[in-house]
Amino acid sequence: MADEDRDGAVLAARGWQVFPPEPAVADWLTHIRPLALSLAADPALRAAWLRHGGTWFAGVNLLPNDGAGRLGGGPPLAGRALDVAQNLAGELPLDRAQISVTYPGYPRRDPAESEAAHGFRLRRDAAHLDGLLPVGPERRRFIAEPAAFVLGYPLTEADPGASPLVVWEGSHHVLRPALRRVMATLPPAEWRTRDVTEVYAAARREVFARCRRVPVHAPPGSAILLHRLTLHGVAPWQDGAQADPAGRAIAYFRPDLPGGAEAWLADP
Repeated sequence: MADEDRDGAVLAARGWQVFPPEPAVADWLTHIRPLALSLAADPALRAAWLRHGGTWFAGVNLLPNDGAGRLGGGPPLAGRALDVAQNLAGELPLDRAQISVTYPGYPRRDPAESEAAHGFRLRRDAAHLDGLLPVGPERRRFIAEPAAFVLGYPLTEADPGASPLVVWEGSHHVLRPALRRVMATLPPAEWRTRDVTEVYAAARREVFARCRRVPVHAPPGSAILLHRLTLHGVAPWQDGAQADPAGRAIAYFRPDLPGGAEAWLADP
């Protein structure tokens, strides 16, 4: 079995994997990190993207990379994690990377945030499934942005307690069948318009009861790959945890998945 196939089997079983630092990723980071961190420090962008009392810079699709992850004359994104992701999903063009940065004190409560929502962020790490977006004032959930995978690259040094990414191991084995069942009576063309709020909430409760919560810590040069249906979130910043002065920063790619909602719920 090829290395990519073995790693793909691990991803399919657990729903997440960390790949150790390698030169190809370090070379890519050398070119993209200065711009990525300068974007997160830009006053105008901070005014637009800071959340939770100034403790999270959301930075969605801010990095102006091309479909190969390249900035200007720098190298394309490469490395084992991308190979595994493309072996499973195909050689898809990458989206513009999110620059996600958390700071000490995360998460403070925003004035418009309900007590329940803030409590969920504190107790359950704001656990969510990328692709299911809350729509309207009642925040009903629909399959709005089906992505092929979630691929993260740490940009800064940070302690394990500095608001790490959190995953629920094997949660895709719970969420996928739950969502498939609710779609079974509909033609695929209607899947993106089906409200899955209650089904998703029930499946998420099952995940909390059945699946192991795993904080994921990885240094710059490494890569974090999540199955597209893995429940994940961000843990609160622990007292005493240290990070680079720029914060705990990660660049995330979530390329669009051809085939939409039907492909998103399909194997593997």
